[in-house]
Amino acid sequence: MTTFVDRVELHVAAGNGGHGCASVYREKFKPLGGPDGGNGGRGGDVILVVDQDVTTLLDYHHHPHRKATNGQPGAGDNREGKNGKDLILPVPDGTVVMDRNGEVLADMVGQGTRFVAGQGGRGGLGNAALASARRKAPGFALLGEPGEGRDIVLELKTVADVALVGYPSAGKSSLISVLSAAKPKIADYPFTTLVPNLGVVTAGATVYTIADVPGLIPGASQGKGLGLEFLRHVERCEVLVHVLDTATLESDRDPVSDLDVIEAELAQYGGLGDRPRVVVLNKVDIPDGKDLADMIRPDLEERGYRVFEVSAVARQGLKELSYALADIVAKARAAKPVQEATRIVIRPKAVDDAGFTITKEADGLFRVRGEKPERWVRQTDFNNDEAVGYLADRLNRLGVEDALLKAGARAMDGVAIGSEDDAVVFDWEPSMSAGAEMLGRRGEDHRFEAPRPAAQRRRDRDAARDEAQGEYDGFSPF
Repeated sequence: MTTFVDRVELHVAAGNGGHGCASVYREKFKPLGGPDGGNGGRGGDVILVVDQDVTTLLDYHHHPHRKATNGQPGAGDNREGKNGKDLILPVPDGTVVMDRNGEVLADMVGQGTRFVAGQGGRGGLGNAALASARRKAPGFALLGEPGEGRDIVLELKTVADVALVGYPSAGKSSLISVLSAAKPKIADYPFTTLVPNLGVVTAGATVYTIADVPGLIPGASQGKGLGLEFLRHVERCEVLVHVLDTATLESDRDPVSDLDVIEAELAQYGGLGDRPRVVVLNKVDIPDGKDLADMIRPDLEERGYRVFEVSAVARQGLKELSYALADIVAKARAAKPVQEATRIVIRPKAVDDAGFTITKEADGLFRVRGEKPERWVRQTDFNNDEAVGYLADRLNRLGVEDALLKAGARAMDGVAIGSEDDAVVFDWEPSMSAGAEMLGRRGEDHRFEAPRPAAQRRRDRDAARDEAQGEYDGFSPF
């Protein structure tokens, strides 16, 4: 069963905003006391938060769909709906948030770092908030906006100071087990380590973390073996430690060629050329291993490497190695600028959202795109004629009608507002006057009046009665 996951695709959906309420205040002797419909509540956000107690993305691997709660609808008596509860998703320190195209949205490092992965929808206004001097008793309310939904990729890059790299079975797990309190799985077969292991090392006044990265082999940077899956865990480390096996039983391998192969794979992966390197010749407690270490050490030192001969089993040379790594880590930390609290600012939207564009498509359809028009369409209840009339008034005030005339639109041309996936298409009727004088009964607008058979029968009956009454008044028996 999988116990460590460092890359997942997460489907998040923020909560929808609650609908506004259309209500009229009623009291004894006050049958029409004015609009009192409350606003809908805001939908909950989906927020990623760095938590030091979380070390893996396993939970999101098993449950990749996460949704925040919706806002509650408004109610009469000016009661606003309850806001949806934010969904807090803890992630490990060092998690990188990307979209499905690989673009980095946030690099989450540091306890408490937050990133809003999905913005909750705004609640709709009730008819009390929509009332004005010209529209005193609106018979409609605005709908709540849907919450933001998106697919994101979470990728964990281990936050460690030192990374142990090398061939499988080079002794990395044994080395980290004796340098720290980590207890990784240790065996004498390839690919024993299937997940990165972290350990904490104390050397004098310096405390640093060390990571055991699963074994690399030729072709790892192109996806061969397990190395590519974990090379990302090397990116944040300050020091790279090459662990070389001086007692390998494979006839076609030797420590120097192993070093060259691993360096070639790191170069292919990229971005690690500036990290200091340290070479550890492991298993020198074996006579053949000690002899080989003495032979190759001068060659490695000529290349500029600091070389340490150790034995994880016999615990030889470990103190010198731990203090040397502590010194490198301390110098790297001192060279870094003072880190401020992580501040994530991701492509903020323009403050002015009144802009829009109109394009004429090949089929003659005029498409309107813009933040305000598309939001207004989402907020409109198209089953209510008065709400549709209110939308027409808003678009007219924004200048959409004038822009359509300039773009060459004519009466009954098709107009779409929004993207192709969720656009609202209608036949445009220009020069639609706006104002309270166009309003009829609550929920109706004469501009969108459809034939009403019952109302027509009632008007015909009243006209016939009036005509009969007139004939009676003019009749005289004399």
